[in-house]
Amino acid sequence: MSERSSVTELADSLRREVERYPEGRKLPSSRALMERHQVSPGTVSRAIAVLAAEGLVISRPGAGVFRAAAFTTGPAAGARRAPAGTARPGDLSWQEIALSSETGPRDLLAAPVFATLRVPPPDVIDLNSGYPHSSLLPERLLAAALARAGRRPGAWERPPTDGLTELRGWFARDIGGHDGPIATGDVLLTSGGQSGLTVAMRSLAAPGAPVLVESPTYPGILAVVRAAGLRPVPVPVDADGVRTDLLAEAFEATRARVFVCQPLFQNPTGAVLSPERRAEVLRIARAAGAFVVEDDFSRLLVHADAPALPRPLAADDRDGVVVHLRSLTKAASPNLRVGALTARGPALARLRATQVVDSFFVPRPLQEATLELVADPGWARHLRALGTELRNRRTAAVAALHRELPGVLGSYRPGGYHLWLRLPEGVDDGVLTAAAVRAGVQVTPGRPYHAAEPPAANLRLSYAAAENSAQVVEGIHRLRAVLDEVATG
Repeated sequence: MSERSSVTELADSLRREVERYPEGRKLPSSRALMERHQVSPGTVSRAIAVLAAEGLVISRPGAGVFRAAAFTTGPAAGARRAPAGTARPGDLSWQEIALSSETGPRDLLAAPVFATLRVPPPDVIDLNSGYPHSSLLPERLLAAALARAGRRPGAWERPPTDGLTELRGWFARDIGGHDGPIATGDVLLTSGGQSGLTVAMRSLAAPGAPVLVESPTYPGILAVVRAAGLRPVPVPVDADGVRTDLLAEAFEATRARVFVCQPLFQNPTGAVLSPERRAEVLRIARAAGAFVVEDDFSRLLVHADAPALPRPLAADDRDGVVVHLRSLTKAASPNLRVGALTARGPALARLRATQVVDSFFVPRPLQEATLELVADPGWARHLRALGTELRNRRTAAVAALHRELPGVLGSYRPGGYHLWLRLPEGVDDGVLTAAAVRAGVQVTPGRPYHAAEPPAANLRLSYAAAENSAQVVEGIHRLRAVLDEVATG
């Protein structure tokens, strides 16, 4: 079937559907229309443009497509007029075509990221967000650090583009150790972890190139890779981290030059890369002439009952294979958007060039406040208290899952903020997630964590964002009722 006939058929179908809508009713999302009608993003965009040209719908970028009001300016009998003082909405439908691309609408790429940042209504228990509840954050320490930072000499002067030397030195020691391979000059400050991922992807791979990613993996990684015009290639993860046998095969098959991984408390599985595989990942990447982007997002979220943590891969890398990413955001505040990339050689020069073009530099007051925070004795106490509370919440969540939903929880580690659940056969994670919100609990569907088709239906459950352990347990209780309802049809 030609593209033109597909557009015509979809437009005819949508025209019949829209005519039954009340004015102002929102149409299904582009993704929903693609799945329902089995058409491409371009076909959906062009069909919507046809309806918009006919005056049947209005496109509002960032909000969606809506049934248009039947406004008219002519004197025809029976024609309805806009209320006095109400401007007739402009026709924004041309933007559908102007913003269309072969890779699909950008809002589809960002949808999983928006989902992780969504704040639920007050009566909905949050088992979705990756940011700890405000009661777990060091707000007094942050307020004091910010106040002191504002009084520092030169606090409002322009900082070096790479970041303040003192803060870069702190990151270098924290990541590589005092005698490790990372020097102050190897550190580039970024505006948080997500910004650091973007800089790394745009710097290390050419548009259109394949990038190896863990499967499943954090949807924000997939979004960054795709937004940079790159092609994510999944490499499966098991309880010991990425499958290095399959990693070697993936490098050979794709000739990729970048592998993005989370060796510690991987999101969403919680896996920790085993000692044997740590050495293998570095060896395989070095042999392939490729970089390993190590997203060390959860090192500060270690639980009180965890054994000693393995060192970052970057701390054992002498050849510049590893580009390390570290952020303080999750343990401190969503608003403390300060992170660090570490690299050496030409790779660091490429990262610097991308960073300065994208954002110039990280605001100096935030850098100064970060220095004040990590130097405060209260920072170490906060991390210990956070580790204790995360342990308590995890313990409560695991017990509740074994009691309410036996069989859905696999292995887990004492770190991070989430658990990865395997749903019973035949349960759709999207349907379950939507039903859960209606029942007063917000969880994360597993499908967006896969670069390709998922092998099974999963949920990610976060125990950090709820108000307390009792609320986590109540959320799991509500989830069980929803799962019973969905499973029985």
